[in-house]
Amino acid sequence: MSAIPTIAPPHPDPRAPDFVLPPRTCDSHCHIFGPDNRYPYAAERPYTPPDAPLDMLQALHARLRIERAVIVNATPHGRDNRVVTDAISASGGRYKGVANVDARFGDAEIAALTAAGIVACRFTFLARLGGRPDMSAFDQVVRRIAPHGWHVDLYLPADSIDEFAPVLDALPISYVLDHIGLVDAGRGVDQPAFRAFAQRYACDRKCWVKVTCPERLTAAGPPYHDVAPFARRLIEIDPDRLLWGTDWPHPNVKAMPDDGDLVDLVPVYAPEPAIRQKLLVDNPARLFGFPP
Repeated sequence: MSAIPTIAPPHPDPRAPDFVLPPRTCDSHCHIFGPDNRYPYAAERPYTPPDAPLDMLQALHARLRIERAVIVNATPHGRDNRVVTDAISASGGRYKGVANVDARFGDAEIAALTAAGIVACRFTFLARLGGRPDMSAFDQVVRRIAPHGWHVDLYLPADSIDEFAPVLDALPISYVLDHIGLVDAGRGVDQPAFRAFAQRYACDRKCWVKVTCPERLTAAGPPYHDVAPFARRLIEIDPDRLLWGTDWPHPNVKAMPDDGDLVDLVPVYAPEPAIRQKLLVDNPARLFGFPP
Protein backbone atom coordinates (compact mmCIF):
# COMPACT_ATOMS: atom_id res chain seq x y z
CA MET A 1 0.00 0.00 0.00
CA SER A 2 1.45 3.35 -1.07
CA ALA A 3 1.96 6.16 1.41
CA ILE A 4 -0.69 8.88 1.56
CA PRO A 5 0.83 12.09 0.15
CA THR A 6 0.82 15.28 2.20
CA ILE A 7 -0.16 18.40 0.28
CA ALA A 8 1.08 21.98 0.61
CA PRO A 9 -0.47 24.49 3.03
CA PRO A 10 -2.24 27.63 1.74
CA HIS A 11 -0.45 30.89 1.02
CA PRO A 12 0.91 32.14 4.36
CA ASP A 13 0.14 35.83 3.81
CA PRO A 14 -2.26 36.57 0.93
CA ARG A 15 -2.38 40.22 0.03
CA ALA A 16 -5.42 42.45 0.40
CA PRO A 17 -6.91 42.75 -3.10
CA ASP A 18 -7.24 46.00 -4.98
CA PHE A 19 -10.80 45.20 -6.02
CA VAL A 20 -13.37 45.79 -3.26
CA LEU A 21 -15.94 43.02 -3.16
CA PRO A 22 -19.57 44.13 -2.75
CA PRO A 23 -21.49 43.58 0.49
CA ARG A 24 -22.74 40.01 1.05
CA THR A 25 -20.19 38.53 -1.34
CA CYS A 26 -20.25 34.73 -1.08
CA ASP A 27 -17.23 32.46 -1.39
CA SER A 28 -19.20 29.67 -3.05
CA HIS A 29 -16.46 27.03 -2.85
CA CYS A 30 -14.02 26.72 0.03
CA HIS A 31 -12.89 24.01 2.42
CA ILE A 32 -11.91 23.53 6.06
CA PHE A 33 -9.37 20.90 7.08
CA GLY A 34 -9.24 19.84 10.72
CA PRO A 35 -7.82 20.43 13.15
CA ASP A 36 -7.10 16.72 12.95
CA ASN A 37 -7.26 16.26 16.73
CA ARG A 38 -10.92 17.38 16.66
CA TYR A 39 -12.02 16.35 13.16
CA PRO A 40 -9.86 13.34 12.28
CA TYR A 41 -8.98 12.68 8.68
CA ALA A 42 -10.41 9.50 7.19
CA ALA A 43 -8.12 6.47 7.17
CA GLU A 44 -8.81 5.92 3.48
CA ARG A 45 -8.12 9.32 1.97
CA PRO A 46 -6.36 10.39 -1.22
CA TYR A 47 -4.13 12.95 0.51
CA THR A 48 -3.35 14.43 3.90
CA PRO A 49 -3.80 18.19 4.20
CA PRO A 50 -2.09 20.41 6.75
CA ASP A 51 -4.71 21.71 9.17
CA ALA A 52 -6.58 24.68 7.71
CA PRO A 53 -9.31 25.21 10.32
CA LEU A 54 -12.22 27.61 10.60
CA ASP A 55 -10.28 30.46 12.19
CA MET A 56 -7.84 30.50 9.27
CA LEU A 57 -10.72 30.65 6.79
CA GLN A 58 -12.33 33.47 8.75
CA ALA A 59 -9.06 35.43 8.79
CA LEU A 60 -8.75 35.06 5.03
CA HIS A 61 -12.33 36.17 4.45
CA ALA A 62 -11.82 39.20 6.69
CA ARG A 63 -8.81 40.22 4.61
CA LEU A 64 -10.66 39.69 1.32
CA ARG A 65 -13.92 41.26 2.63
CA ILE A 66 -16.04 38.15 2.08
CA GLU A 67 -19.16 37.91 4.24
CA ARG A 68 -20.73 34.58 3.22
CA ALA A 69 -19.39 31.15 2.36
CA VAL A 70 -20.35 27.70 1.19
CA ILE A 71 -18.01 25.15 2.76
CA VAL A 72 -17.52 22.02 0.68
CA ASN A 73 -16.52 18.95 2.64
CA ALA A 74 -13.44 17.60 0.92
CA THR A 75 -12.38 13.98 0.56
CA PRO A 76 -9.88 13.84 3.50
CA HIS A 77 -12.78 13.98 5.97
CA GLY A 78 -14.62 11.15 4.24
CA ARG A 79 -18.33 10.97 5.14
CA ASP A 80 -17.87 12.80 8.46
CA ASN A 81 -19.49 16.18 7.83
CA ARG A 82 -19.07 17.65 11.33
CA VAL A 83 -16.23 19.94 10.23
CA VAL A 84 -18.75 21.68 7.95
CA THR A 85 -21.87 21.58 10.10
CA ASP A 86 -20.02 22.89 13.17
CA ALA A 87 -18.70 25.82 11.12
CA ILE A 88 -22.20 26.57 9.85
CA SER A 89 -23.53 26.50 13.41
CA ALA A 90 -20.91 29.05 14.48
CA SER A 91 -21.49 31.38 11.51
CA GLY A 92 -24.69 33.16 12.53
CA GLY A 93 -26.35 32.30 9.24
CA ARG A 94 -23.45 33.34 7.01
CA TYR A 95 -22.43 29.82 5.93
CA LYS A 96 -24.03 26.94 4.09
CA GLY A 97 -22.45 23.58 3.33
CA VAL A 98 -21.96 20.82 0.77
CA ALA A 99 -21.69 17.38 2.34
CA ASN A 100 -20.16 14.05 1.45
CA VAL A 101 -22.82 11.35 1.62
CA ASP A 102 -23.36 7.90 0.17
CA ALA A 103 -26.17 5.38 -0.20
CA ARG A 104 -25.84 4.39 3.46
CA PHE A 105 -27.26 7.76 4.56
CA GLY A 106 -30.92 7.34 5.39
CA ASP A 107 -33.74 9.88 5.23
CA ALA A 108 -33.32 10.85 8.88
CA GLU A 109 -29.62 11.57 8.38
CA ILE A 110 -30.30 13.67 5.29
CA ALA A 111 -32.99 15.58 7.20
CA ALA A 112 -30.56 16.25 10.05
CA LEU A 113 -27.94 17.57 7.64
CA THR A 114 -30.56 19.80 6.02
CA ALA A 115 -31.46 21.23 9.41
CA ALA A 116 -27.74 21.85 10.02
CA GLY A 117 -27.42 24.01 6.89
CA ILE A 118 -26.37 21.50 4.24
CA VAL A 119 -27.82 22.31 0.81
CA ALA A 120 -26.05 19.83 -1.48
CA CYS A 121 -23.73 16.86 -1.72
CA ARG A 122 -20.67 16.38 -3.86
CA PHE A 123 -19.47 13.66 -6.20
CA THR A 124 -15.98 13.60 -7.69
CA PHE A 125 -15.11 12.01 -11.03
CA LEU A 126 -11.32 12.56 -10.92
CA ALA A 127 -8.93 9.63 -10.86
CA ARG A 128 -6.74 11.27 -8.21
CA LEU A 129 -9.78 11.54 -5.90
CA GLY A 130 -10.98 7.99 -6.38
CA GLY A 131 -12.42 8.11 -9.89
CA ARG A 132 -15.98 7.70 -11.01
CA PRO A 133 -18.53 7.04 -8.24
CA ASP A 134 -20.74 3.98 -8.17
CA MET A 135 -23.53 5.26 -10.41
CA SER A 136 -26.16 3.03 -8.79
CA ALA A 137 -25.32 4.63 -5.44
CA PHE A 138 -25.29 8.04 -7.15
CA ASP A 139 -28.87 7.48 -8.33
CA GLN A 140 -29.95 6.36 -4.85
CA VAL A 141 -28.47 9.46 -3.25
CA VAL A 142 -30.09 11.77 -5.80
CA ARG A 143 -33.51 10.23 -5.12
CA ARG A 144 -32.98 10.60 -1.38
CA ILE A 145 -31.84 14.25 -1.40
CA ALA A 146 -34.35 15.54 -3.95
CA PRO A 147 -37.24 15.97 -1.45
CA HIS A 148 -34.97 18.09 0.74
CA GLY A 149 -34.26 20.66 -1.97
CA TRP A 150 -30.56 19.79 -2.33
CA HIS A 151 -28.58 20.01 -5.53
CA VAL A 152 -25.55 17.94 -6.52
CA ASP A 153 -22.08 19.38 -6.89
CA LEU A 154 -20.11 17.53 -9.58
CA TYR A 155 -16.34 17.62 -9.92
CA LEU A 156 -16.63 16.44 -13.52
CA PRO A 157 -13.97 17.25 -16.13
CA ALA A 158 -15.23 19.01 -19.26
CA ASP A 159 -13.87 16.26 -21.49
CA SER A 160 -16.35 13.87 -19.81
CA ILE A 161 -19.44 16.04 -20.34
CA ASP A 162 -20.60 14.22 -23.47
CA GLU A 163 -20.10 10.81 -21.84
CA PHE A 164 -22.25 11.77 -18.86
CA ALA A 165 -24.87 13.73 -20.81
CA PRO A 166 -27.58 11.06 -20.26
CA VAL A 167 -26.94 11.16 -16.50
CA LEU A 168 -27.13 14.96 -16.43
CA ASP A 169 -30.25 15.02 -18.60
CA ALA A 170 -32.01 12.62 -16.25
CA LEU A 171 -31.25 14.48 -13.03
CA PRO A 172 -34.45 15.65 -11.32
CA ILE A 173 -32.57 18.38 -9.43
CA SER A 174 -30.13 21.17 -10.18
CA TYR A 175 -26.43 20.43 -10.45
CA VAL A 176 -23.28 22.52 -10.23
CA LEU A 177 -20.18 21.85 -12.32
CA ASP A 178 -17.00 22.72 -10.45
CA HIS A 179 -14.05 24.79 -11.64
CA ILE A 180 -15.15 25.35 -15.28
CA GLY A 181 -14.67 21.65 -15.85
CA LEU A 182 -10.89 21.89 -15.35
CA VAL A 183 -10.40 22.96 -18.97
CA ASP A 184 -6.87 23.68 -20.15
CA ALA A 185 -6.73 27.44 -20.67
CA GLY A 186 -3.75 27.02 -22.98
CA ARG A 187 -5.99 25.33 -25.56
CA GLY A 188 -8.38 28.28 -25.87
CA VAL A 189 -12.15 28.64 -25.77
CA ASP A 190 -12.62 26.78 -29.06
CA GLN A 191 -11.23 23.49 -27.73
CA PRO A 192 -13.75 20.63 -28.01
CA ALA A 193 -13.93 20.07 -24.25
CA PHE A 194 -14.92 23.66 -23.51
CA ARG A 195 -17.34 23.80 -26.44
CA ALA A 196 -19.13 20.77 -25.00
CA PHE A 197 -19.05 22.30 -21.52
CA ALA A 198 -20.45 25.64 -22.72
CA GLN A 199 -23.12 23.89 -24.78
CA ARG A 200 -24.22 21.91 -21.73
CA TYR A 201 -24.47 25.13 -19.71
CA ALA A 202 -26.39 26.89 -22.48
CA CYS A 203 -28.94 24.12 -23.03
CA ASP A 204 -29.69 22.85 -19.52
CA ARG A 205 -31.36 25.23 -17.09
CA LYS A 206 -30.61 22.81 -14.24
CA CYS A 207 -26.89 23.42 -14.77
CA TRP A 208 -24.89 25.93 -12.73
CA VAL A 209 -21.13 26.54 -13.04
CA LYS A 210 -18.45 27.64 -10.59
CA VAL A 211 -16.01 30.02 -12.26
CA THR A 212 -13.34 29.02 -9.80
CA CYS A 213 -9.77 27.72 -9.68
CA PRO A 214 -8.00 29.73 -12.38
CA GLU A 215 -4.78 28.46 -10.79
CA ARG A 216 -5.75 24.94 -11.93
CA LEU A 217 -6.72 25.98 -15.46
CA THR A 218 -4.03 28.51 -16.33
CA ALA A 219 -1.23 27.93 -18.79
CA ALA A 220 0.30 31.38 -18.22
CA GLY A 221 0.33 31.52 -14.41
CA PRO A 222 -0.65 34.47 -12.20
CA PRO A 223 -2.52 36.77 -12.51
CA TYR A 224 -4.41 34.12 -14.53
CA HIS A 225 -5.77 36.41 -17.22
CA ASP A 226 -5.68 33.55 -19.73
CA VAL A 227 -8.66 32.04 -17.86
CA ALA A 228 -10.81 35.19 -18.24
CA PRO A 229 -12.08 34.38 -21.77
CA PHE A 230 -13.67 31.18 -20.47
CA ALA A 231 -15.54 33.01 -17.72
CA ARG A 232 -16.59 35.74 -20.14
CA ARG A 233 -17.96 33.19 -22.60
CA LEU A 234 -20.11 31.67 -19.85
CA ILE A 235 -21.28 35.13 -18.79
CA GLU A 236 -22.30 35.81 -22.40
CA ILE A 237 -24.39 32.63 -22.38
CA ASP A 238 -26.16 33.35 -19.07
CA PRO A 239 -24.87 35.34 -16.08
CA ASP A 240 -27.65 34.05 -13.79
CA ARG A 241 -26.28 30.56 -13.03
CA LEU A 242 -22.63 31.33 -12.36
CA LEU A 243 -20.88 31.28 -8.99
CA TRP A 244 -17.50 32.50 -7.74
CA GLY A 245 -15.29 31.15 -4.99
CA THR A 246 -11.71 30.82 -3.81
CA ASP A 247 -11.27 27.03 -3.37
CA TRP A 248 -9.20 27.90 -0.26
CA PRO A 249 -6.96 26.28 0.98
CA HIS A 250 -6.33 25.10 -2.59
CA PRO A 251 -5.71 21.38 -2.17
CA ASN A 252 -3.52 19.61 -4.73
CA VAL A 253 -2.51 22.64 -6.80
CA LYS A 254 0.79 22.73 -8.68
CA ALA A 255 1.52 26.29 -7.56
CA MET A 256 -0.18 27.88 -4.55
CA PRO A 257 -2.10 31.04 -5.51
CA ASP A 258 -2.34 34.32 -3.66
CA ASP A 259 -6.05 34.79 -2.90
CA GLY A 260 -5.70 38.51 -3.51
CA ASP A 261 -4.99 37.66 -7.16
CA LEU A 262 -8.17 35.59 -7.32
CA VAL A 263 -10.31 38.50 -6.11
CA ASP A 264 -8.63 40.92 -8.50
CA LEU A 265 -9.55 38.61 -11.37
CA VAL A 266 -13.28 39.18 -10.78
CA PRO A 267 -13.50 42.57 -12.58
CA VAL A 268 -11.47 41.07 -15.44
CA TYR A 269 -14.15 38.40 -15.78
CA ALA A 270 -17.00 40.84 -15.29
CA PRO A 271 -16.29 44.54 -15.85
CA GLU A 272 -19.97 45.42 -15.38
CA PRO A 273 -21.03 45.97 -11.74
CA ALA A 274 -24.45 44.40 -12.35
CA ILE A 275 -22.86 41.17 -13.57
CA ARG A 276 -20.47 41.11 -10.61
CA GLN A 277 -23.45 41.52 -8.27
CA LYS A 278 -25.02 38.41 -9.78
CA LEU A 279 -21.83 36.36 -9.69
CA LEU A 280 -20.85 37.29 -6.14
CA VAL A 281 -24.13 37.97 -4.31
CA ASP A 282 -27.43 37.30 -6.06
CA ASN A 283 -26.75 33.93 -7.68
CA PRO A 284 -25.35 32.24 -4.56
CA ALA A 285 -28.16 33.69 -2.46
CA ARG A 286 -30.69 32.13 -4.82
CA LEU A 287 -29.05 28.70 -5.17
CA PHE A 288 -27.87 28.21 -1.59
CA GLY A 289 -30.77 29.88 0.19
CA PHE A 290 -29.14 32.89 1.80
CA PRO A 291 -31.42 35.84 2.60
CA PRO A 292 -31.74 38.10 -0.47
